[in-house]
Amino acid sequence: MAYRYGNRDQITFLPDSIENYVTEEDPVRVYDAFVDALDLESLGIKVDDKAVGNSSYNPVTMIKILIYGYSYGWRSSRKLERALHHNLSFIWLAAGLKPDHKTIANFRKDHKEPLKQILTQCARLCVKLDLIEGNTLFVDGSKFRANAGKSQSKRVDKWERYRTHVEKRIEELLEECQKVDETEKESLVKINKELSNRRSLKAKIDQLLTEMEPDTETKNKDSSKNQRKSSSINGTDPDCKIMKGRQGSHACYNGQLVTDDEHGLAVSLQASTAMNDLNELSKQVEQAEKVLDKPAKTICADAGYSSVEDLKPLVDEGKTLIVPNNEQAKKEAKDNPFAKSAFRYDQQNDTYTCPAGQLLYRYYYEANRDRYEYRLNSRSTCSFCVHFGKCTSSKVGRSILRLGNQQIKDSLAQVYESEEGQHIYAQRKMKVEHPFGHIKRNLGAGTFLLRGLSGVNAELSLLATSFNLARMITILGGVKPLVQELRKVQIT
Repeated sequence: MAYRYGNRDQITFLPDSIENYVTEEDPVRVYDAFVDALDLESLGIKVDDKAVGNSSYNPVTMIKILIYGYSYGWRSSRKLERALHHNLSFIWLAAGLKPDHKTIANFRKDHKEPLKQILTQCARLCVKLDLIEGNTLFVDGSKFRANAGKSQSKRVDKWERYRTHVEKRIEELLEECQKVDETEKESLVKINKELSNRRSLKAKIDQLLTEMEPDTETKNKDSSKNQRKSSSINGTDPDCKIMKGRQGSHACYNGQLVTDDEHGLAVSLQASTAMNDLNELSKQVEQAEKVLDKPAKTICADAGYSSVEDLKPLVDEGKTLIVPNNEQAKKEAKDNPFAKSAFRYDQQNDTYTCPAGQLLYRYYYEANRDRYEYRLNSRSTCSFCVHFGKCTSSKVGRSILRLGNQQIKDSLAQVYESEEGQHIYAQRKMKVEHPFGHIKRNLGAGTFLLRGLSGVNAELSLLATSFNLARMITILGGVKPLVQELRKVQIT
């Protein structure tokens, strides 16, 4: 049986030209053509070949390295540097250039704002290629861990105690400097270094406490002191928040994704510091419509977005909202014969009729929550009812809460229960949860490398763009057709 052996001493080991390192069907050619189609001026990047001074790497090449690296889950600058030396596709993409890891890291850090706009241009490119229609949008959120430890999040009182400890240590170091200076027996280098570090730490704590100061309106409230003590801020990444997820509580950001119904491509992906999705829908829809430069007709999201106050502006614009309320999501109304939906509301008389035929009248208005409470005239009526113990066990009887915008909530519930609403909602997981699965599982990007909202949004833009390009290869039937389309269009 014969074997094949390689020979490292052969005269020609690689193709004679870098262009021949990859085939015409290699996916790297898509990322190369995509970046070439970007409008760098709109991104805020100026390319000046006549600039004086020491030469730097072409920003187009640096963007190609970042996007292509993110598309395979290689986000570390050291991994990208290694790939530029050993991976043929990276060597071809960079045309033989080999920037070191510090250059890559600094470019990403210094160009956060331009990188944030890449997803916007990618979505507009998809519109030109008829891959995004923008008529039906899906919205969802997912927690991403910040580049910061949970233990670095402290309340104001703890930061103040920590500052007191640092100030005390600074005084001790100054006394030590004085003693060493008098005796001249020891070196001041080590003490001065620690003193400088402590002063820098104190300045950082002062800055954090300044950011946590309540505004003028909050200061005038009696509860401002308690609110200030209960709030917390992270010393490593002040923008992140402690959020609860499936794996416990961590320092996180809430990634808000908007996708299109046509092919499930990402329209926008932004980081939010909100603990949940309750008041995020209108903001995300507004951002997506700004990207697409057209209004959407239908919006679909899960029950986490079912805040009537947040949904009302979208309803007033005439959009169709397919957002279940909490009772519909948990299917409580169908399983419970004494759910709120079982009580009939009489708009003319402003009363509710319970399943036993008793009337509930308006009892109280809660202004801060804009809702009304309805109760029976006699508190003892419920205790003599055959359904007592099943409908309610309260001594004061059953009560019903009605929102000030209850009519909007009821109409949204009917839209969700409709046949068309159920059909669109069934597509939600495939359209909007698929990108999160690809980003977190395939690309391993459950934790950010950059800090601050600006850096986090830059990373999310690169990750969502990587997802879109991978999908576009599949949708258009391969690398060559997509490259041909990319060379025909110019993103604006």
